[in-house]
Amino acid sequence: MSFLYETHLHTVRSSACANSRGFEYIHLYKERGYSGIIVTDHFYNGNTAVSRNLPWREWVNRFCRGYEEAREEGERQGLDVFFGWEETFDDCDDYLVYGLDKDWLLEHPEVRNWTRREQYLALRAAGGCVVQAHPFRQHSYIRRIILSTGCVDAVEAANAGNYEQSYDALAMRYARRLGLPATAGSDIHETRQFYDGEIFGVYLEKKMNSIADYAEAIRNHGITGIAAGPGRCDYHGNEEVILPVEIRDRYDRKIGKNWKELLK
Repeated sequence: MSFLYETHLHTVRSSACANSRGFEYIHLYKERGYSGIIVTDHFYNGNTAVSRNLPWREWVNRFCRGYEEAREEGERQGLDVFFGWEETFDDCDDYLVYGLDKDWLLEHPEVRNWTRREQYLALRAAGGCVVQAHPFRQHSYIRRIILSTGCVDAVEAANAGNYEQSYDALAMRYARRLGLPATAGSDIHETRQFYDGEIFGVYLEKKMNSIADYAEAIRNHGITGIAAGPGRCDYHGNEEVILPVEIRDRYDRKIGKNWKELLK
């Protein structure tokens, strides 16, 4: 038996680009047969809906409201809801963080100023994990593609918010070349996506009891499959990248390697 989970979801409470509140998603995922969802609102350096002028404790409390609303409704309807977040660097590359909780955030205000490497090392040490979200996305707001080859535990290979199938094909190829687990998520910002978009997710062999279970599954290559559209990650070798590409190593240093060589 497999358990299906949404891994990438935003709420209007905490993500400035979202349009739906956390509790509005619950019945929809339950009807689709999902075992649970992970709320991953945009974090401090991303497109957050929470004012950065607030003291840290108040900022964290407000940031968690979208998740908390979803969790409360999930408890009423019988759908598990877990906590994560999506952090952004240089207004370009995004990282999904799993395995930690609100209390951990309250105790670590320095998270706001971390580099990619500092984020990775600290989260790993605390029992969490880092997944690079939609690494080959080429939407208008992105200035360049940054491939963080050594500061992530996995790659989000299928993202339902990507406009082009090729972005996911490149991401899957990239994950395989790095030998990292591939995940999938809807990157959902409003319930309308259930009716005029696609809904993705990952399959696990065991039911999650906490977000730490998902972090462990990522670190131990425990993803048993992904739910994505047919052919979504099929790589043909003629996919185009029109943005500049920057590849970084495990020390978060830029290296001169060409992305095409990396994906061969």
